[in-house]
Amino acid sequence: MTAIEALRAAVGDAVDEDGAALDAVRTDKSGWVAAGRPRALVNARTIADVQATMRIASEYGIPVVPRGAGTGLAGGANGTDGSIVLSVAAMNRVLEISPADEFAVVEAGVINADLDDALAEHGLWFAPDPASKAISSIGGNIATNAGGLLCVKYGVTREAVLGLTVVLADGRVITTGHRTVKGVTGYDLTSLFVGSEGTLGVIVDATVRALPRPQGETTTIGALFPDIRSAAAASAAITAARLRPAVMELMDGVSLKAIRDHLGVQTLDAAMGVDVEASIAADGSYLLVQFDAGTGEHVGPSAVRAIERAGGTARITTDGEQGERLLAIRRASHPALGALGEVLIEDVAVPRSAMPAMFEAITQISARYGVAIPTVAHAGDGNLHPNFVYSGSEVPNAVWDAANELFRSALALGGTLTGEHGVGMLKRRWLRDELGEDAYALQRQIKSVFDPQAILNPGKVFT
Repeated sequence: MTAIEALRAAVGDAVDEDGAALDAVRTDKSGWVAAGRPRALVNARTIADVQATMRIASEYGIPVVPRGAGTGLAGGANGTDGSIVLSVAAMNRVLEISPADEFAVVEAGVINADLDDALAEHGLWFAPDPASKAISSIGGNIATNAGGLLCVKYGVTREAVLGLTVVLADGRVITTGHRTVKGVTGYDLTSLFVGSEGTLGVIVDATVRALPRPQGETTTIGALFPDIRSAAAASAAITAARLRPAVMELMDGVSLKAIRDHLGVQTLDAAMGVDVEASIAADGSYLLVQFDAGTGEHVGPSAVRAIERAGGTARITTDGEQGERLLAIRRASHPALGALGEVLIEDVAVPRSAMPAMFEAITQISARYGVAIPTVAHAGDGNLHPNFVYSGSEVPNAVWDAANELFRSALALGGTLTGEHGVGMLKRRWLRDELGEDAYALQRQIKSVFDPQAILNPGKVFT
């Protein structure tokens, strides 16, 4: 019996060998397309389906690529040649919500925004909010330790995960973590699986923390600056003043111009309440700051003073609709930049005090390589997203050369290769530079404990 015949006998019509379906799972939102073609796609519906797939893959020595919604930006879940792509997207049930204990148990394929909607009925919410929350799955958020706009106050996905159910490479099932607020029994395997990008096991469900949904008045500030360095300095000053915004986002001049063209000058002017064109120079930038309910009445005016001291012009509002218009400027960045051409969205993080220097490095790299690199940032936690804009079906060498220098610049400033997208396929060549040889070797050894045949997502994260 062949491996595919064994799969069909075990999971039936969950096995898909259609060419179009197999081609679709060779890529993700990064645009990177894996060479060759997977041998099969398994659309798992139950934990038993995942177990059976892993047992057969282990028996036949076939690589398995775990996959959720396919919204990743680092090539981490792309189906490689000859692999079995194991999708948990159909495992999308909210299994339990406990309002009294403030947690939920969800299958890995549940969409982030759908969980938040389910929690809203109980006055709760799910804090991790990647930009892809409307289309990304909880399992994928956990596998990459995804971030988002609210990380500055509420942390990344790891802070929201209490426990996991994981299918190992040989088909065994383990549970990690707990349903309690505290729990320190044994090694913290839950945190080990968070951010492991499908290289240690297949996450099939999760117990996640739910928080009381914020009630009351939200304060939103939109600010324009003549250049990116002054905007970065303002964001650093807000952080240093311990004002604790829930959202603090920064866009450089190229991004702001793209958003202006995408939304229209009148929309931008109406949101800011000023003639944006007349208020900024050629390199103008935009800073969005939002404080959620219960932060205190003084924080908004204090943030405005920090903005004005740095040379910015601010609009502050507690009106919900006006606040949404200011937020919409930031949310428009992805479609606006997409209109400029093909976009490679990258992800580095530096200490918040080093953000002005990182923006300056990006400006110099862009000029040196002749590559447009519009950049947006989660300024509250130092996480920058340089967007490399290019034309054609493949990323040009000049873009990779520029990215190489950009990554090394981030490391030199005490930063990291990725704040929230993960390593996947696209950043593995730089992983040793950050970890060092000994730590890199130790991580490879950890993988071998969980995956001795090296069948789980091979070629991803590690070279």
